[in-house]
Amino acid sequence: MTTKKLNRAVSIDQLERMKFNELPFEGEWRALVGEPEISGSWLIWGNSGNGKTRFALQLCKYLAQFCRVAYNSLEEGASKSMKKAFKEVGMSEVKRRVILLDNEPIEELKERLRKRRSPDVVVIDSVQYSGMNYKDYTALRRDFTNKLFILISHADGKNPAGRTAKSIRYDAFVKVWVEGHRAFALSRYGGGEHYDVWPEAAANYYGENLTPQQS
Repeated sequence: MTTKKLNRAVSIDQLERMKFNELPFEGEWRALVGEPEISGSWLIWGNSGNGKTRFALQLCKYLAQFCRVAYNSLEEGASKSMKKAFKEVGMSEVKRRVILLDNEPIEELKERLRKRRSPDVVVIDSVQYSGMNYKDYTALRRDFTNKLFILISHADGKNPAGRTAKSIRYDAFVKVWVEGHRAFALSRYGGGEHYDVWPEAAANYYGENLTPQQS
């Protein structure tokens, strides 16, 4: 009987010498999620009207300082509303580093990612419109280990909506809940402070603009 050779063991010395493709986040982004790497997946979820799309676009704009980003809009596509959203976050400032994909099916997205100089970061908006189940998601991660996938999900109360999104939450390296235009993250890279997507609206939502007399 032959025994299959085990080749995935890594010594402590090897682990300590490993280098990772890290993103040098600073300021409020580092405070939110730490210093992440271009690999794995993030999950962003929240109820409609609470700022999750705006947060995702602000994140894309920041990421574009370091790498190439693709935003796959499976819900809205290249629509008037998406044009407005891109304009509101000033995406034209990084227009050479960000592309909008117009309802690109996941299989076509894979073909794009196999090409040279393909995007380093891919936002999928949303899990529910992607048609993926959890097996499809894990295959995507396995096939493109040098890419960072940021998935956006609808919410069911305070949880991601649907079985696939709930399973992705457990696997994701960074989990971001957006409520009242404020993002709260649980990250494997550190961070832990909240991020205000729209500071004035967040302050109003959380009652931080109330005077002593009003409270």
